[in-house]
Amino acid sequence: MLGLNGIAMDAVTMAVVLLGCGFIGFLFAPLGLGGGLLFAPLLHYGLGWEIDGALLIVSLGLSATVAWGSGLRHRKEQHVSDERLKQSLLGALPGSIIGVLIVASLQGSFDIIFKALSLIFVTWAIIKTLRSKANTSQEEEAVNLLPLRIGVGAGGMLSSILAIGAGAIYVPVLRAYGGLASRKAIGTSLHIMMVVLPISILTHFVALDTSQVDVLSSNLLLILCMPIIVGIAANLGARFGIAKVSEQRIMNLFVLVLIVIGVRYVLDLTSRMF
Repeated sequence: MLGLNGIAMDAVTMAVVLLGCGFIGFLFAPLGLGGGLLFAPLLHYGLGWEIDGALLIVSLGLSATVAWGSGLRHRKEQHVSDERLKQSLLGALPGSIIGVLIVASLQGSFDIIFKALSLIFVTWAIIKTLRSKANTSQEEEAVNLLPLRIGVGAGGMLSSILAIGAGAIYVPVLRAYGGLASRKAIGTSLHIMMVVLPISILTHFVALDTSQVDVLSSNLLLILCMPIIVGIAANLGARFGIAKVSEQRIMNLFVLVLIVIGVRYVLDLTSRMF
C-alpha cells in the first residue's frame, strides 16, 4: 500500500494508526463525542495526509462509526430522547450542509477563522457543562426550541467544516436547552451524529477533486479496516462507560476532553501567529 507521497506504508505505521483509531473510539464513545478532533490529526500526522476533502471524509466516517457503535448501545440502555432528536435534526441537518458549502467556497482558506470559532464554542461548552453539572435530575425538563436548534445547527456546521462529530456542542446544548440529563444528552447527541454525519460525508463527496479521490482509492484497504476497529472499540467503550463509570465521572471526563480540545486550538492558532 502506498502513502500520499508514494512511499510504501509499512506494517508498523498501519498498526499504529489502527491502534490509535481503536483508542480514540473507546475513549470518545462514552462521552457522546465522535472523536474527529483526534482522528483528523491522526490522519494528518500519522499518514501525512493533507487537510482537505479526502481527510475530512475519512475523519467524518470514523466519527460516524463511533456514533453508531456507541449510539446503539445507548439506545439499548434507553439513554436517548427521540423527541429531542427530532427537534434537533431540524437545526443540525441544515447546519451540516451549510458547513460543506462554506468549505467548498473557501477552498482551504478557512483554517484560522474556524479554529478560532471552534475555540469560542468549546470554551462556551465547558462553561455550560460546569454550570449544569449541579443538575442531577433524571427528569426531562421543558425544551427551549430556538436556542436548541441554533446550538445544534452551529454544531452541524462545525462538524462539516472541522470533520468532527460535534458532540462537544450537542451535549451541552441538549442539557441546557433540551432539558436532558447527562446520559440521555450523550445518547441523543450520538443519534444526531448518526443522521448528520452520513449526510455531511455524501455532501463532501460531491466537492472532491481528482487528486483527493486518488488519495482515497490508494489507501482503500486501510480506510476499510479503520471503521471496523473503531466500531468494535466504540461499542466496548460505550458498554464500559455505561456499566462501570458514574454519571458524575463521565461529565468530569467530558470537561477534561473539552479542555484538551481547547488547548489544541490555542496551540494551533498561536503557531500561526508567531
